[in-house]
Amino acid sequence: MKVYTIDTDILIIGGGSAGVMAAIRAKELNPAQRVVVFEKGQMKYSGCIPRGMDALNIVTVPGINSPEDYVEDTIIGCEGIIDEGPSYVMAQRSWDLMKKLESWGVCFPKYNGEYEVLKAHAKGRYTLTMKEPDLKTKLYERVANTDTIVLNRTMALEFIVEDGRVAGAIGMNIRTGELIICNAKAVILTAGGAARFGLPGNGYLYGVYDCPANTGDGYMMAYKAGAELSGLEYTLHYYIIKDISSPLLYITLTRGAHLLNALDERLDLGHPSIKSIIAEHQKGFGYVRIRMSHLSEEQIRGIEDILFTTEKPACERFFKGRGVNFRSKDIELGPTETYLCGGHGITGVVVNEQAAASIPGLYCGGDVANVGRGHLSGAFVFGEIAAESATAYVATIKDGKADATGYLEEITRKIEGLQNNRGNITIEEFEYKVRRQINEFIAPPKNEYKLKRGIEVMTGMKKELYEKVKIGRIHDLVKVFEVESIISCAILSAHASLERKESRWGFWHYRPDYPNKDDKNFLKHVIVKKGSNQEPELVLRAPQKVLKRSADAERRV
Repeated sequence: MKVYTIDTDILIIGGGSAGVMAAIRAKELNPAQRVVVFEKGQMKYSGCIPRGMDALNIVTVPGINSPEDYVEDTIIGCEGIIDEGPSYVMAQRSWDLMKKLESWGVCFPKYNGEYEVLKAHAKGRYTLTMKEPDLKTKLYERVANTDTIVLNRTMALEFIVEDGRVAGAIGMNIRTGELIICNAKAVILTAGGAARFGLPGNGYLYGVYDCPANTGDGYMMAYKAGAELSGLEYTLHYYIIKDISSPLLYITLTRGAHLLNALDERLDLGHPSIKSIIAEHQKGFGYVRIRMSHLSEEQIRGIEDILFTTEKPACERFFKGRGVNFRSKDIELGPTETYLCGGHGITGVVVNEQAAASIPGLYCGGDVANVGRGHLSGAFVFGEIAAESATAYVATIKDGKADATGYLEEITRKIEGLQNNRGNITIEEFEYKVRRQINEFIAPPKNEYKLKRGIEVMTGMKKELYEKVKIGRIHDLVKVFEVESIISCAILSAHASLERKESRWGFWHYRPDYPNKDDKNFLKHVIVKKGSNQEPELVLRAPQKVLKRSADAERRV
């Protein structure tokens, strides 16, 4: 395989929502600095928001709410396991971010001169309506108008670490197999979470809620480089349109739809959360359904306009094919596969308010970062913050070149081993079994026996991956590297789940052997990092607090 070398000031790994914003901001700050992007797909349409979006999830609108309000709200949602600093900064910058997007032509509709701010959190209103089917395209065009070097179809494989700092990465072209050594003075990691983790109920490998290209590569690269991770035990799954993995809940409920369980009991009279709906399903009262037959034609058309254009155009064909008309038929919702995510959850590389990871030279944003339930707002804001911090850091580094020889030899050894083995199992078959075993041993409900067996099974499969899988093309090789990340994430998730000897976040970390929440011992992050013996090292750390509260307010939180 050919090997190329490229030098840059800033390397961005992942061209989704956080990555595209990081590239734009880096060029705003210093047009002369060199910026390179590794993007596994095509940056114009990549990431979890490949097209449009119906809302900016978190905006602290002056006169309606404040950053302090938001932090209090998200502490409730994360049940206390959150560093307040990054969440506060994200909320603090959210209004200016929205106005910036608006100045770029992103549509935030106004009604009677006011923005529409919806309630999707426990207490306050922070979700600002957006009507922008071409969101990602508009942002990509801003990058394309700079001299940013975007290497599409390039998967990052390893960080290059030199003298204790991240000094670049090695990537691979997923079509040609060519290897690329990128020497960088700073690296921004925006590679998404682990969407392809548990196996969906329909058995389809790529029928997942988030971007199927996200296989935990970023988590594992950061872990192997020595960075700290947290929230790996937060094994969430959502409850969305059954069989198509598209959001619908808050699009409809905020516009008057009803939410019903299998007994036709209404669940929307309070504030239904994903956790509460999953609990209803676990009790045997699913499938939960959305009913819109009582809404006016104007209201239904408005929902269809959002769902069929901005959110996911494929939904229109999906419902027509099943004969589902919102005016007469309910819409079935169902649980997604188990996955790991910073945007919807709290899994990710630990970062501070400057988006800096625990190892110098590495900055993170989006689903790969531990900014609790930051959603799209968190991706955009921390993409910008990462660019600002990386730009300042670059000015302190004289020579960004590092020795990649050892990393290149390891990658080459793996590739040669796959080419020379006598395996007869396809990578698709192997991935199916891996993810079925994740459902069996790593996903909730969890217990000590299952989790330990999960580590044993996954460790064995990690070895078998390079002994029993046959590869006939570059596409197979890419999938082997992806499956290795999935397995490694499962092992770390099991270790973190074993450490948290309690149940928290509803079903997402439910341990029948420790069925109760234990704030006394576990109102803490489970920090995971690579130990000196190459095994996971786990430490409990109290959440960071930045807001000043009275004793009464502290008790309420």
